Amino acid sequence: MSKGPAEQPEHYFSEQPAVDDRERTIGFELDGVEYELTTSTGVFSGNRLDPGTSVLLHKVVPPEAAGTFLDLGCGYGPISAVLAQREDAEVWAVDINRRALDLTRRNTEKAPGTVHVAAPEEVPAELRFDEIWSNPPIKVGKEALHELLETWLPRLKDGGVAWLVVSKHLGADSLARWLIERGWEVDKHASANGYRVLRVDRAP
Repeated sequence: MSKGPAEQPEHYFSEQPAVDDRERTIGFELDGVEYELTTSTGVFSGNRLDPGTSVLLHKVVPPEAAGTFLDLGCGYGPISAVLAQREDAEVWAVDINRRALDLTRRNTEKAPGTVHVAAPEEVPAELRFDEIWSNPPIKVGKEALHELLETWLPRLKDGGVAWLVVSKHLGADSLARWLIERGWEVDKHASANGYRVLRVDRAP
């Protein structure tokens, strides 16, 4: 389906989307759990579970221990909803899009774990994460993407890991090379449906 002017991607990079708020419900199943989430226009992949997010959720085992986890660019919250299935999980769902944050708050309010929904500047500066999960906004451009990752990846705890899903044709391999050049260890953890899942660790 082609996108009309009101559905162009720049809206989900905005703090306050200009498009009308038209809500809908989507569902997906993962590891025997049925998820039903409210989405809307003006947020990333508001009409379905994004294929990249789906690959990430199906190819990476959710955290198997208590911890503090970051969903970077949370959208309406599918990753946060999965990470918060552990009662001892503390999830930070971060996005600049206020409509997305409101949806994530609603979509995770009954999750077993604790979910903090926040704009980037609302995350405590001293906070460090055991894992970062992200379907990063590649279309913001290389410079903005690099700035985003250089801001958040250093906030991993020692021994922490980041999971990034990136479309192959939008530069997954070049991003992996850039991360390696910046001193990170990068493993091409999985590939499916035109996407790569990158595991990013601190180099020893």
